[in-house]
Amino acid sequence: MDSALQTNPDNDTTRHGGLIEQWRADAGGTYQSWFLWEERLKNFRSIRRGLQIVVQEIRENTFGNTYRGSSLETVVHSIAEQRQIFKGADHAFLWKPKLRIPDIYENRENQLAFGRFLDTCLCCEDEAGLIQAIRALDAKTIKGLGPACANLLYFLHPTIAPPSNTAIMKGYNLLVGANVKLGRWTDYLAMRQGISSLNSRYRTLLSNDFGAIAGLLFDIGSGRYGLQKAEHGAAAWQEDLTKVRAENAAVVKALAIARENDHTHTEIQGWLRDLGKALGYDVWIAGNDRNRLYLDARLCEGCLAQLPDAIRNSSTADTVSLIDILWVSKESKKIVAAFEVEHSTSIYSGIVRMLDLALGVPEHGESAFFLVAPDAREQDVRAQFARPAFSRVSGLDVRYLGYGQLKEHKEAIARFGSGLKGVVAISASLSS
Repeated sequence: MDSALQTNPDNDTTRHGGLIEQWRADAGGTYQSWFLWEERLKNFRSIRRGLQIVVQEIRENTFGNTYRGSSLETVVHSIAEQRQIFKGADHAFLWKPKLRIPDIYENRENQLAFGRFLDTCLCCEDEAGLIQAIRALDAKTIKGLGPACANLLYFLHPTIAPPSNTAIMKGYNLLVGANVKLGRWTDYLAMRQGISSLNSRYRTLLSNDFGAIAGLLFDIGSGRYGLQKAEHGAAAWQEDLTKVRAENAAVVKALAIARENDHTHTEIQGWLRDLGKALGYDVWIAGNDRNRLYLDARLCEGCLAQLPDAIRNSSTADTVSLIDILWVSKESKKIVAAFEVEHSTSIYSGIVRMLDLALGVPEHGESAFFLVAPDAREQDVRAQFARPAFSRVSGLDVRYLGYGQLKEHKEAIARFGSGLKGVVAISASLSS
């Protein structure tokens, strides 16, 4: 079928608008056969529920190590049934043993990253959050896990994430003169940007739901309208792609720094957790860090599930629960020591949490307080602590504990130490 508007290539608005009208009226096109299909909307809720199950199984390590028979297969199968536009949607997720792709079945770390990606996309509500999740996943460079995931995202955020497959990308290239390459998240994000602009321009003929314009691009890319590639869109496409790549590079760099900081922070928490247990204390992990991975297990494994009653019933419970590590006496249920790990940030929030513990729950006021930081930060920590804003905490005798001292002596303290003597001995008062 030839487009009736091919004779007017210099007028994109007329050309595209006429093509869209022709597509809408085409009984065999995706607009009539899929986008207006009543069953289409019913799948959004079931696919969301299915992805929630995938995330839960990955979190609980019950997902398995193959695609066949998995909860993910159930979800992708329901997408692949969405008429011709999604035919073959499961191909990207099939486990290919010889190529080891997609590498989310036998690599636990990659599987967890995929689960976090889905969980974030299930919970986020705006474009910025979704794009950040995509960039975080892209930064993991998981072999074989690319923009085919956009087909999952579409059913979570149809007004933000267009679906993606070979025909849709080919259709976009033909319509605007772009050069989208399959399998690259940067290309997908640049295409998404262009699709959003097109959709805004022809909103009255299309829909707020990106499924409509994706259907148009699918039919063009499938050769239904014999459209020739536009010759004047390469510059705009390259500009979009360059912008996306620059943004991605900045995000990848920031994520690398954040991962290093998180790894170090989590590692120090793990040291303090294990040391506290070795010394006979119960250990509390900060509420927002409990599910972080340390030595291939959740950081909170074997730790307290809830704080002592005196803390939980206090007005400062929410703040105190965020202290990085608490050592709690098994006998008295009182907090013996509080540790804030300050890898690179200001000590202010950590000090405030310690102050809330000391003043908000007086019976725990005799706890020992430690700021744990890299050796190179000692002078910075001391300078911050000396500020007038911290004058109220001078009576707490907060102590500085360097990473180096902790690393060097933790095993000996765990083996031969008792109480807090060893930890106090390798730390230094910030009040002196």
